[in-house]
Amino acid sequence: MRTYAQYCPIVRAVDVLGERWTLLILRDMLVGSTRFNEISRGLPGLSRALLTKRLRQLMVAGLVERHDDGSYALTPAGKDLEHIVFGLAEWGARYAFGDPEPEELDPEVLMWWLHDRIDTSTVDRRAVIEVDVHDRRRLFWLVIEPGDASVCYTHPGLEVDAVLRCGIGPLFQIWEGEIELLDAVKAGKVDFTGPRWIVSGLPRWLEYSPVAPYVRAARVGG
Repeated sequence: MRTYAQYCPIVRAVDVLGERWTLLILRDMLVGSTRFNEISRGLPGLSRALLTKRLRQLMVAGLVERHDDGSYALTPAGKDLEHIVFGLAEWGARYAFGDPEPEELDPEVLMWWLHDRIDTSTVDRRAVIEVDVHDRRRLFWLVIEPGDASVCYTHPGLEVDAVLRCGIGPLFQIWEGEIELLDAVKAGKVDFTGPRWIVSGLPRWLEYSPVAPYVRAARVGG
């Protein structure tokens, strides 16, 4: 690995964190990913071979450790990067977060992220929500149950209780905190039909992106 050959703590930090994908791996681990496949699913542009290499580099740097069950965890040094990673989120939301490019809007990745940010602690019965991303001609199914939420990329064989239909752009805007789900429904950007307990429940169950608070704050602050 090339270094900048300067005796400076900033340089040492960049030597560790500046490799491609490293900060995104740390981002996903900071919000709860612990398994190789979990990290891989959230970063589809990252090959499994390169992910293996980056995790090894992070272990050598003392930021990540591997447990006997095959899971990965941040060390105290890794956890101390939280304010740096989400400091970048705050800065990016204020100064670098414009309109999305088409290649940034991957519906499969979004649904994977979304299902992992559903709080099921107040869910008392199963809800099956069909998500129709109509401009990408893709269907997904969120299966939300007491204590568990999953996303299916093929029909789960369960009766659908509600249907959420929208384009990929508005769905990302909701996820990132640029617009609230019910506001998107009122504005006609999203069509959400089903029983009231699901239509009113999903906005409460969905915790949105970990960076959504920074995006909302940036929008308010102008």
